[in-house]
Amino acid sequence: MAQQATKAKGRKIVNIVIWTIGILIVLGGSAVAGLHLYVSNSKPLIEGENIVTILDEDVEVTRDGVGVPHIVAKSDADLYRAQGYVQAQDRLFQMDLARRQASGTLAEVVGASAVNTDKFFRTFSLRHAAENSWDGYDAESKQILEWYAEGVNAFIDEVKGSSKLSYEFKLLGYTPEAWTPIDSLVIGKYMAYDLGGNWNQQAFRSWALQNYTEEQAKELFVEYPENAKSIIEANLNIETDITTAFTTDYLPNEFNGSNNWVIGGKFTKSGKPLLADDPHLGLSTPSVWYQMHLQSPEQNVSGVIFAGIPGIILGHNEQIAWGVTNVNPDVQDLYIETPNPENPYQFEYDGKWEDATVREEPIKVKDGKTIDFEVVETRHGPIISNIMLKETEVKEQFSMQWTALQSTQELKAVLGFNKATNWEEFEVALEDFKAPAQNFVFASTDGTIAYKANGLVPIRKQGTGALPVPGNSSEYGWESYIPFDELPTVINPEEGYIATANNQIVGEEYPYHISNLWAQPYRYERIVEMIETPVYNDETGELLKLTAAEMKGMQMDKKNLHAVEFLPSLLETIKAQDTEGKYKRVITLLEEWEYYDDKDQGAPLVYHFLIENMENALFKDAMPEDVFKLMPGKSQITDQMLRDAYAGNPGVWITEEGGLDQFVYTAFEDAVTKIEGKFGTAVSKWKWGSYNKLTFNHPLASASDFLADYVNPERLAVGGSSVTVQAASEDGNGNVKHGASWRFVADLNNLSTAHHIVGPGQSGHMKSKWYDNQISNWVYGRYHKTNIDGTINTKYELILKAE
Repeated sequence: MAQQATKAKGRKIVNIVIWTIGILIVLGGSAVAGLHLYVSNSKPLIEGENIVTILDEDVEVTRDGVGVPHIVAKSDADLYRAQGYVQAQDRLFQMDLARRQASGTLAEVVGASAVNTDKFFRTFSLRHAAENSWDGYDAESKQILEWYAEGVNAFIDEVKGSSKLSYEFKLLGYTPEAWTPIDSLVIGKYMAYDLGGNWNQQAFRSWALQNYTEEQAKELFVEYPENAKSIIEANLNIETDITTAFTTDYLPNEFNGSNNWVIGGKFTKSGKPLLADDPHLGLSTPSVWYQMHLQSPEQNVSGVIFAGIPGIILGHNEQIAWGVTNVNPDVQDLYIETPNPENPYQFEYDGKWEDATVREEPIKVKDGKTIDFEVVETRHGPIISNIMLKETEVKEQFSMQWTALQSTQELKAVLGFNKATNWEEFEVALEDFKAPAQNFVFASTDGTIAYKANGLVPIRKQGTGALPVPGNSSEYGWESYIPFDELPTVINPEEGYIATANNQIVGEEYPYHISNLWAQPYRYERIVEMIETPVYNDETGELLKLTAAEMKGMQMDKKNLHAVEFLPSLLETIKAQDTEGKYKRVITLLEEWEYYDDKDQGAPLVYHFLIENMENALFKDAMPEDVFKLMPGKSQITDQMLRDAYAGNPGVWITEEGGLDQFVYTAFEDAVTKIEGKFGTAVSKWKWGSYNKLTFNHPLASASDFLADYVNPERLAVGGSSVTVQAASEDGNGNVKHGASWRFVADLNNLSTAHHIVGPGQSGHMKSKWYDNQISNWVYGRYHKTNIDGTINTKYELILKAE
C-alpha cells in the first residue's frame, strides 16, 4: 500500500516548511558545531531504562543492528502504547506534518503561505471522512487507537519544553499538540488520497473533448467511451474553463504502483510458498514506512506501518505473509453541478434546487488573522473546482464522489491481518479494507497461496468513470459497489503462482468495470517470465528450484521489456534515416544492448531520452502546462500510438509530427544532442547511472545549500527505470524519487525471519546511525533479516518501566 511520498510541486508544504526553517536558521546565525550539538540533544533514547507512566507493566524495546524496534509486551494494551511511544521517538515531526497536511492545519504553524494548501485538503475532506469513519469502528479497534495515542502523548509530554523535543519543532517555534485517534485515521485517509485518484483523468478528457477534434481526442483515451453519447455531449457543452477550474499542485504521483508475487511449493526448493512485495511510492527522508516487530501473548507480527498508525499493515506473523500493489481502480467521479444563480448553496437535481451541506472550516494562520473558509458539499460530494476562484467566474462547478470519503474501517482490517492464521481468517479481515483498493497476495505455512483485488469499486448507472457526468439528474451516479464475493479472487491456481504489478487484472468476461487506465504491462510480464523460465545447474543439469535468494534477485531485476518491444522497430527507422552514418556509434551501442537498464550501460541513457522526447513532442507543446500535468497515461498512450504506426496505421498525432519516420528520427537526434550536452561526445563513456541518481531528499533540503549538505543523504547512481521490476522512476531531471519504498521477501518454510530493505533508513533523526544506512543496500539489493523468534545479534535494549 501505501505513503507520504516526495512529490515535487505536488507537495507545496515541503517548500513552505523548508523556507521557514531556512530563514530562521539564517537569522539565528547558528554555527555548524553548535547546530550539531543542538540537533544531537533530541536523539532518541535507545538503551537503558525510562519510566513511562501510562504502562501497566514493563515493556522491552530492543533495536537490532539496522534500527528495527522489537517490542515485547505482556498485553496488547501495553504493546500498542509502546508502539506509539517508539514511533514518536523516531518520527514525531513526520507524524505531525502528515496529520497537519491531511487535515489542512499547516497555516496554523507555518503561516499564510500554507493557506492554499489548507484550503485544498479541507475541501478534499480527509479529516471529515476520518471523523465519520471513527463512528463506524468497533469498541476493540477504538480502544487500540486510544492506547496508541496514549503512547504518542506520553512521549510528547516527556520531551516538550526540553532539549529532547525534535529540533524541527523548535525551529518552527511550536510544540506538537496531543495525538488523537482521529489523527491516525486521517493519515490512513491521506494514503487513500495518494493511491486512489482518478479525478484528474476525467478533467483532462473533458478538456480534450472540448479542444481537439474527435479523431484527436479518441487517441488520447486509452478506451474511448463509444456508448456514452449523453455523457460526451454534456462534456462538450461545459462552459467553465477547466484550465483554471482545477489546481495541479497536489496531484499524487502517477507512478504510484508496486510489484508483488507469491509462488507455490511446486516451484520452490522447500516445497513451501515464497512471497515478495515492493510497494512503489515516493522516496524521501525519512521513509514513508516504519519497520517494526510487535509481540504480546496474543500476537507476534513483523513488517511495516505508516508512522502515526498502530499495527503492521504489510508483513508476516508466524503462520502467514501478505503484500499489496495498487489496483488503480476508478473510485473518484466528477459531477458537473449546476448552481442556482440566486443561491450559491443550491444545485439543480431532477428539475429542482437542492440545498448543499455547508461546513464552516475556519483556517488559523500563524501571526495572522483566522480566515473564514467553507466546504460546500452536494449529494455527490464536495465541490472541488475553483477552490481559489470567485464563484462569478464559473458557469458550472465540479463535485467529487470518492470511496475514501465513505465511513471505512481499514485499521480494523489491519488488526485482523496481524492475528490471522490462515486464508479464511485473512479474507474475513479483508472485508474491512475498502479504501484504497489494493491487490493483496497471501501465503501461509499450510501451503496456501491466494489473491484478492480488494476494496470499494463503484458500479455506475451510466458510463465507466472516463468523463465527468451531469450532476443534475438521477440518471447518473453510483448504484452500489462490486460485491465483496465477486471481487477478483484466486486461490491455489494451477499455474502455481500469482503476480501483480498494477497491470490489468481482469479480462473482457469480467462483468464489472474496474479501471480505464492500467499500468504498462512490462513489470508484470517480466515477473512472469522469470518465474516460468527454468534454471538448471551448470554442472549437474539439475533443475534449480526457487529460494528467497531468487526472490531478491527478481526484485532487483532491470530487464527493460519496453525496449524489447519497441527498440528493434525504432532502430530500423533510425538507421534508414541516418543515411550518412552520423550516428553509427550510437546505433551500435543500441544494437549491442541486451535490454538491461544497468547503471553502467550507455544504451539505457539513449533509449530513455528517446522515449521521453517522443512523449513530450506529442503532447507537451500541444496543450497548456497544467493540462499536460492533468493528462493521465502519457506513456501508455504513446506506446499505443507507436504500435499503431508501426502496424501501418499512424494516427493523427504522429502524422502531424511529420509522420512516423520523421517523428522518431527527430526525437532520436534531440536525445543524442541532449546527452552530448550533459555528458560529452565520447559514446563509450555514457552511463545511465551518470544521469539516473537515487535521491532521498529531506523536506528541509531546499532551504539552503548548507542544509542540503547537512540533511540530504548522498545521491547514488542507480539502475532500473519506471518499466523495470527494480522500479526507479526519475523526475525528468535524473532524480530517482520514486520506486520501491520497501522490499520484502518471506519464505513460508521459515517465518521466524524475513528479508527487508527500507530506504533510506529507520530513523528520522539526522544524527542517528540509522538515518541513511540503507541507501547503498537499496542500490545493490543487500537485504537485512528481521527475526521474530527473539534471536537478535546486535541489540540496543531499552526497558520502558511502568511507574
